[in-house]
Amino acid sequence: MAAKSLEADSGRKRTNFRMPVIFAAHGAPILLDDVAWMAELASWAKAMPKPTSILMISAHWEKRPTTLGAVRTAPLIYDFYGFPPKYYQTKYPAPGAPELAARVRGLLSQRKISCADDPERGLDHGAYVPLVAMYPDADVPVLQMSMPGLVPMELFELGRALSPLRDEGVLVFGSGFLTHNMQYAFRPGTPSWAREFDDWVADALLRLDTEALLDFHVRAPSARMALPTWEHYAPVLISAGAVGDERPRTTFPITGWWLDGAFTKRSVQFD
Repeated sequence: MAAKSLEADSGRKRTNFRMPVIFAAHGAPILLDDVAWMAELASWAKAMPKPTSILMISAHWEKRPTTLGAVRTAPLIYDFYGFPPKYYQTKYPAPGAPELAARVRGLLSQRKISCADDPERGLDHGAYVPLVAMYPDADVPVLQMSMPGLVPMELFELGRALSPLRDEGVLVFGSGFLTHNMQYAFRPGTPSWAREFDDWVADALLRLDTEALLDFHVRAPSARMALPTWEHYAPVLISAGAVGDERPRTTFPITGWWLDGAFTKRSVQFD
């Protein structure tokens, strides 16, 4: 009885399975019309246990201190411009996740990581676009969390604080792009620098070489070309941290190049 009370007091709801931690390339809103990529994302979700809730970390939300978005359903954020009107009509009314928010606050407090709330902020396109493909019924509670900035070790340690969620049915979901040079957006052909960086990061992720992943600016070939700014890479560091202390089995459920260009679709699953 005492053990059960302690579990209840901590907000912990253990499951009989361990969720993977993932990082997905999220594409622009036009991904919603990419039949092949949408199918790949849908198949990936079906191959995983269905989560009790999702903690989403998108490249499109940086705010210090780490901030939790609306814990109830809120209007989406259409944080893009110049697209056809239909993309501003997308809806994704996922349930809010107040219990997950309380649990995340507790985990961050244990690590002395500051946390704030932004109760009116809905999901941005880095969050909802892949979710539309993966959980189209919008029946899984979703909570979005901001990145507190672009300090590699800080992001990794934030992920480590979240690692207990894996045993509680929560899918920790980083969303970004492992290569992201907007000067090459929508240009046909995959440059050699993009392939070099993609190969390097794939190897580092397979080995979960934390030092290399954190120091990618220096160690990775073509890093400056692949990531002139690196907010789209940053969520993978949180995902890597959330794996915890055990060495995971790492797979790439989706690979290839968006529009056969410079943006790798490589997505990662840590089991």
